[in-house]
Amino acid sequence: MILVTGGAGFIGANFVIDWLAQSDEPVLNLDKLTYAGNLDNLRTLAGDTRHVFVRGDIGDAALVARLLAEHRPRAVVNFAAESHVDRSIHGPGAFIDTNIVATWRLLDAVRAYLVTLDAAARAAFRFLHVSTDEVYGSLDAGDAPFAETNSYQPNSPYSASKAASDHLVRAWHHTFGVPVLTTNCSNNYGPLQFPEKLIPLVIHNALAGKPLPIYGDGSNVRDWLYVGDHCAAIRRVLAAGRVGETYNIGGRNEMSNLQVVHTVCDLLDRHAPRAPGGSYREQIVFVTDRPGHDRRYAINADKIAAELGWQPAETFGSGIEKTVRWYLDHADWVANVTSGAYREWTERQYGAGA
Repeated sequence: MILVTGGAGFIGANFVIDWLAQSDEPVLNLDKLTYAGNLDNLRTLAGDTRHVFVRGDIGDAALVARLLAEHRPRAVVNFAAESHVDRSIHGPGAFIDTNIVATWRLLDAVRAYLVTLDAAARAAFRFLHVSTDEVYGSLDAGDAPFAETNSYQPNSPYSASKAASDHLVRAWHHTFGVPVLTTNCSNNYGPLQFPEKLIPLVIHNALAGKPLPIYGDGSNVRDWLYVGDHCAAIRRVLAAGRVGETYNIGGRNEMSNLQVVHTVCDLLDRHAPRAPGGSYREQIVFVTDRPGHDRRYAINADKIAAELGWQPAETFGSGIEKTVRWYLDHADWVANVTSGAYREWTERQYGAGA
C-alpha cells in the first residue's frame, strides 16, 4: 500500500485514478477536502476496495501516526498543499499553515514511523514530495530553463511556502535519514482541475458567456504539462529515483497565457460554437496584473529523461484537445464542485471545516 496525501485534489486525484488503473496495489488517500479537493474527483473509484479514503489533515500528527501504524504503507506521496497564487496573495496564512507547518508535522510522523520498520522495509520506504517550478522564481525571455541546480528565488507567498517545504524535506533527509524524493513540476492542466485556474476558468466562463480575464497583456509564459504525463513521471520517480534527489518535470510546451486562451477559444469554437455566432475570443478582456506576477517559467527536464527515461507523451496540442473535450463532456462535474449544495453534502458526510 501507498499513502497519498491530497489525493482528492486535481493532481492527486488524477494520480490515484491512474495508479489504480495500472496497479492492484492499494492506495490510502488522506485529504482535508478543502474547496479544491472533493470526492467528486474520485467518483470513478466508488466501490473499489483498493481505494481507502480518510478525510483529514496532514498536520494532524495523531491521525497521521495512527494511519501509518495501521496501514503500514511502503511510501508516502505528498500532494497536499495550498496551490493558488491569487489566494496566497489575499490570504497567505493558510499557505504557511499547510505548506510549511503541516508538511513539517507529516515529515516528523514519517520519521517516527520509520523507526518501527525492519531494516528491509526501512530501506525500501520512500517519501515523495511534489513541488513546483515557482520556487525558482522568474525567467527572462533569453534565460535557460530551470534546472535542478538553480537557486531558489520565490516571489509569491505560495512559492515561498513551497520553497520552505522543499527545504524541510531536504533537511529531514540529511539530518534524520528520511528517504526522500522531490519533484518540481511546471504548470499542470487537464481533467478535474478546479475552475479557478486559467484553462478551466476560460472554458467555464466562455460557455457561460462571461468575460475571459487575462492578467496584464497576456505575455506571461508558462511551461504547460498535461496532468497524465505528470502522474507518469511521479510513478517513475517513486519506482527508480535516487534517494535525496530532486527531479524537474516539464511538458516542453512554453506558451504565453494569451496563446493558451486563444487555443482554448479556437477549440471551443469548433466543438461548442457560440449560439450568437462569432468566436469566443471576443469575450477576452485584459485585467490589471496581479502583484509580483512572474514573467516566465520553463523547465529543463533533461535529468529525469536521462536517469529515468521519462518523456512527456502529450504535446500541448494533443493535451489541450483532451482537456477541452473532457470539460465539455463533464459539465455536471463543474456544476457540482462549484455548488453550495456540494459543500453542504460534504459537511453532512464528514463534518464542518472543509
